[in-house]
Amino acid sequence: MEIIRIPVLSDNYIFLMLDLERKIAAVVDPAEAAPVLAELARQQVQLVAIFNTHHHGDHVGGNQELIAAFPDVRVYGGAEDRGRIPGQQVYLVDGDRVEFGERTGEVFFIPGHTRAHIAYYFPPQNEEAGELFCGDTIFAGGCGRLFEGTPSQMVGSMTKLRQLPDNTRIWCAHEYTLSNLKFAVTVDPDNQELQQRLVDVTAARQALIPTVPTSLGIEKRTNPFLRWDTAALQTSVASRDPVETFARIRGRKDQF
Repeated sequence: MEIIRIPVLSDNYIFLMLDLERKIAAVVDPAEAAPVLAELARQQVQLVAIFNTHHHGDHVGGNQELIAAFPDVRVYGGAEDRGRIPGQQVYLVDGDRVEFGERTGEVFFIPGHTRAHIAYYFPPQNEEAGELFCGDTIFAGGCGRLFEGTPSQMVGSMTKLRQLPDNTRIWCAHEYTLSNLKFAVTVDPDNQELQQRLVDVTAARQALIPTVPTSLGIEKRTNPFLRWDTAALQTSVASRDPVETFARIRGRKDQF
């Protein structure tokens, strides 16, 4: 399975999954249709699935136009998003499976950013890493704002995702990494790997190099929103409670 990253809007990424042997494709969170249609034409493949992680317009804005171009496409989303995702036909809950070509993906219910957010995880095949499409839950160096969920829900969602293998590739939907890391060093100042990551990402972004995908292992070591139960982060925000630690970090990021 090949994955193509399509940058759109100011900082969104759309992900196009390709099965070139079968000449089919699936798209994750199509904010816009035009760049997806252009890539489908370039690859000469048929769109068979739209995998939405949540209902926000910068994740579903291209659904209707893609459905018009490919009437047989199946539109997937969380069961709790019923009525909020354009064209949704499949209503997924935690533990469901989705199929694309020869690959089977696992569905995780991960509320926090929204009340209905889901992720799609395609486990490793052969020597490849697993692929996680997590929408706006985990970002490289950060996490999504809590628009509809609670800190407790987000900690539960992060706990679920961070149990995946460290080499899992995380395809998050925004290029927020540099700003996330500038904040991260303010709450985790003694983390040397984080300090070096900020230097590396600064150079990458100056060269217009994307920072997505990231890997779960890197995030577990440098992303404060996956480190709420470490002594360093708890000391930084003066709390010994994991959920309160997460909430205080998120609160500081909201004001950063």
